[in-house]
Amino acid sequence: MNVTERFLKYVSFDTQSDENSETCPSTEKQKLLGAFLVEDMKAIGITDAHMDENGYVYGSVPGTVEGPVIGLIAHMDTSPDCSGKDIRPRIVEYSGGDLVLNETQNIVMKARDYPSLERNVGKHLIVTDGTTLLGADDKAGVAEILTAVEELLAEGGPRVPLRIGFTPDEEVGRGADRFDVKGFGADFAYTADGGTLGELEYENFNAAAATVVLHGVSIHPGSAKGKMINAMQLAVDFHNMLPAQERPEHTEGYEGFSMLHGMEGDVESATLRYIIRDHDRMKFEQKKDRFQRIAAYLNEQFGEGSVTLTIKDSYYNMKEKILPVMHVVERAKAAMTAAGMDPVTVPIRGGTDGARLSFEGLPCPNLCTGGENYHGRYEYIPVEDMERCVETLKHIARP
Repeated sequence: MNVTERFLKYVSFDTQSDENSETCPSTEKQKLLGAFLVEDMKAIGITDAHMDENGYVYGSVPGTVEGPVIGLIAHMDTSPDCSGKDIRPRIVEYSGGDLVLNETQNIVMKARDYPSLERNVGKHLIVTDGTTLLGADDKAGVAEILTAVEELLAEGGPRVPLRIGFTPDEEVGRGADRFDVKGFGADFAYTADGGTLGELEYENFNAAAATVVLHGVSIHPGSAKGKMINAMQLAVDFHNMLPAQERPEHTEGYEGFSMLHGMEGDVESATLRYIIRDHDRMKFEQKKDRFQRIAAYLNEQFGEGSVTLTIKDSYYNMKEKILPVMHVVERAKAAMTAAGMDPVTVPIRGGTDGARLSFEGLPCPNLCTGGENYHGRYEYIPVEDMERCVETLKHIARP
C-alpha cells in the first residue's frame, strides 16, 4: 500500500481515547486498530510485530549495516475533543479559496480563517465531511512510518536497525505510561506526531492537570441570606481570579496558559478541570502556585474545605534532555533537507509521547507529519506532504 491508501484504511477505525477512564488503554476499541497494525506489519516483513496486554504495538527491523538503533514512534488514538466515529474522508485537488466540506450542512473551511490553505494550493488534500475530525493526529504518523519501512525493505540497500512503537492514549497524556523503554532497545527515537511540513520540535510545554472541587451549602433561596454558599458561584469566583490574558486564545509561541476544559456542578458541589502549560519551568511552577493561592484565599473567605485542589504534573519540557544529544536533531534536519523540506525548529504548544520518553532515557524529538488543524472538523492533510514525510523517515534510517 502507498501512504494514502494506508492512511485512509487506518482512519476508518474509531480510536478516541477517554480521559475519564482508568483502564489501559482507556478505550478497548484502540486495540482493534492495534491488532490490524500487527497484521499489516507482519505482511510487510516485520516478523516480530506484536501487541502487548496494554495495547502497545511493537516491532523491529534488522539493519543491514552497523549504526545506532533508531526508534520510530506514533500514537494510535485520536482526540476526545471531536468525534472520530464514521469518518468520511475524501481527496480534493485544492485550487484555492474556500473549501466546502459539507454542502448539505453548509460546513465550509474558509480561506481567511485557515491561512495554511494558501500554501497548499495545487496539492491533493484529504479532508472530512465536516462532521468529524480526520485522525491525521496521529494516524498519519503511523501510516508514514509503516510505508517508509515497507519501501526500505523493498528497496534493499543500507539501513540501520529500527524499532517501531505505536502507543495508545497519547491524547489523554498517558501514551508513555506503560511504554517498554528497556525492551524497545533503541538508542534514540523520533515521534512522528507533528503538523506542518518542515517543522521539527524538541521543546514542549511543561504540563499539569488541575481539578478544583467547590463545596457549597444549599438552602431555599427565600431564606438564603447569610446561609447559602453557592458552589457554582465559588467556581465562577475561582476562575475569574485567573489572569484572562493567560488563556490559550490570548497566547502564542513560548507563552504559557491555563485552560478551563471541563466544568459541572450545582449549588452544593461544582468541579472545574484545567490544564496548565508553560515552556519555562519557573513560570510553570508560578502558574501552579497561583492555583494554590486562589484556593487558600477562598477557603479563608468561606471556610476551610470549601475548595479542594488537586494538581498533577503530566510531563516536562524535553529540551533539557535533548540539548546534550543534539546530533539526534541534526540527523533529522539532514533527513528533512534530503527529502526536499526546509526544516525549521519550533516549540510544541502541547506535548508528545517523546517528552515523557526523553525523561525516561530515550531522547525523542518530534517530526512533522504534514497535517493541519488537528482535533477538529477542519483537520486536513496533503497527500504530497505525507509522501515527503515518508522520504524523511527513510533518510533517517539510512547510515
